[in-house]
Amino acid sequence: MKVWITGASSGMGEACAYEFAARGASLVLTALPAENLEKVESACMAKGAKGVCKLPYDLQEADGIEELSRKAWEAFGGLDVVYCNAGISQRTTVDDTTMPMVRKIMEIDYFAPVAMAKAVLPRMREAGGGHIAVTTSIAGLFGFPLRCAYSSAKHALYGFFETLQAENYDKGIRVTIVCPGRVQTNISLNSLDKGGVRHGKMDPGQAKGLAVDKAARRIVKAILKGKREVLIGKGELLMAYIKRFFPGLCARLGRKVKPM
Repeated sequence: MKVWITGASSGMGEACAYEFAARGASLVLTALPAENLEKVESACMAKGAKGVCKLPYDLQEADGIEELSRKAWEAFGGLDVVYCNAGISQRTTVDDTTMPMVRKIMEIDYFAPVAMAKAVLPRMREAGGGHIAVTTSIAGLFGFPLRCAYSSAKHALYGFFETLQAENYDKGIRVTIVCPGRVQTNISLNSLDKGGVRHGKMDPGQAKGLAVDKAARRIVKAILKGKREVLIGKGELLMAYIKRFFPGLCARLGRKVKPM
């Protein structure tokens, strides 16, 4: 099995790399900074990966994603799974979220996965099929305070990747939408705060979230089983079902949720 993971130097991407490595996968790892991938590469090889190719890249640079995808595809002679996991969040109100912040979040969280998918899709079809996974969020199911751009990007991912699968299912393409709630990662630390600076704080809710290794096991299992969607988290996932069946109640609860 040959797997490409973005956001592979920490959090769910790193943990999923270890899960795939333990299954003997060959791994292409993308993240920044480049030096952070060294530790992940060593750990993956120790856990049983057949090989590791590091492709550090800034996913804001849209013009290079086609070439990045070509290198990822050719690293081990094709890809069975592409997991578009890299992302960045925010901790700002609509008023405090500048348009440059909106564009940065959309470039990383939406346009980069779209560009990756478009780049590998023809190659996967020619190879007879493949699997594309993408990390969204429960904030992609309903609006959430202090997440206007992040929530927008995650909503958009649903539209694009559900369409991609509808158009390509009969061509052997499978899509898994990974929808996390609160998982113990560094996403709040690296979120954009007012002025575009790094938030630098661990949200209390996130600190009590699902352990990242447990999240990774569920994600990899869902991908290998070909699940269309997998919700990852704890009790906060109840909001996804409230939104589906009681949207008005979800809106009222959303106004009261502590966003940190």
